[in-house]
Amino acid sequence: MKLILEYDGTRYSGWQIQKNARTVGGAFAEALSGVLKESPQVFAAGRTDSGVHAMAQVLSLRTRTALSPRELKEQLNDRLPADINVLDVQPASMSFHARHAAASRTYRYQVSRRRTAFAKRLVWWVRSPLDLAVLDECAALIGRSEDFRSFAEGDADEDGDAEGVKSSRVRMKESVWSQEDHLLVYRIRANRFLWRMVRRLVGTMVASAIGQIDRGSMAQWLKEPSREPARLTAPPSGLFLESVEYPAQNLERPHGMRQPPRGRR
Repeated sequence: MKLILEYDGTRYSGWQIQKNARTVGGAFAEALSGVLKESPQVFAAGRTDSGVHAMAQVLSLRTRTALSPRELKEQLNDRLPADINVLDVQPASMSFHARHAAASRTYRYQVSRRRTAFAKRLVWWVRSPLDLAVLDECAALIGRSEDFRSFAEGDADEDGDAEGVKSSRVRMKESVWSQEDHLLVYRIRANRFLWRMVRRLVGTMVASAIGQIDRGSMAQWLKEPSREPARLTAPPSGLFLESVEYPAQNLERPHGMRQPPRGRR
């Protein structure tokens, strides 16, 4: 079975179930067992970090429930907290695996250029003026790069298991900034993401765009390993897992998916 989930990750210590910590995966597992009266193993396409949100997290699980997809969706949403919502439930083949079958994932990072009363939890407010040309230049460099060891925390893979993952190479498919009202939105799509990679890329780009670091730092750190990006890590509040793409799947957003709240002018 395939499920699509959206959530505000502000109150949670990430997706992955942990002892003595409230996680999105833990809250979902609790609701699922309450509905199914069983506890099937759940696989997520992306292992979002503490405070990170999702517009379309994809899950896979196996169950023998007699509930229809619509009934399962409604009963799960009745049990889930208000900041977690099931968008869709679909039958899937026994071989479907939300993580292993994914061809790519798209993350979205929202930078606000003004203070907002309505979306503080969902943006990074940068007070200093941003040089948009520098942001575009950095994004283009990222789009042409393959090795992101300077922007990763250890050997962990954000979209899979830490065990056995040693490569820092990523196949980049999209890296671009755009403007949406008072927001600057960075969208990045790749076959995989390293732990904290997106936040460190964004933090480095912003630092370059406000003159905090040398304009050539991004290019240098993409070529030569450095620990400097770690101190520039952007906050999790602005980061969303926007979509997960599978082979032969239309890359548009899944049906029923909404834009994240952006505040009002």
